[in-house]
Amino acid sequence: MKMQESAQDYLESILILSQKQDYVRATDICAYFGYARATVSVFMKQLRENGYVSMDEHKHISLTEAGRQVAVEMYERHKFLSAFFESIGVPEEIAVRDACRMEHYISADTFKALKEHFGTSAEIEVGK
Repeated sequence: MKMQESAQDYLESILILSQKQDYVRATDICAYFGYARATVSVFMKQLRENGYVSMDEHKHISLTEAGRQVAVEMYERHKFLSAFFESIGVPEEIAVRDACRMEHYISADTFKALKEHFGTSAEIEVGK
């Protein structure tokens, strides 16, 4: 499966939800995005088949190492870019929306250069 923006968003949502609660279920992802159960089920099947998530006998969803790497990268980009945009005066709602779009398309080199240029003021901890 080619890693598309929507797949990255699903993985990031699982990371975020897993930091807030003991386990993640498909219904939690439905609530997070406001998607129908069928939509989430189809995507979870694809992510499982491609080695990004696993599901236990209780239908609790976990990130595999490959899924966690993608999720942490997207979450770090999202938080950094949101904080950066807000620091230059962009209203929070717009900063979050724009960061969500840009996190998928900015190159690793450009993101690294931004972090190095702006230092720790916009850095965050992810993936605890």
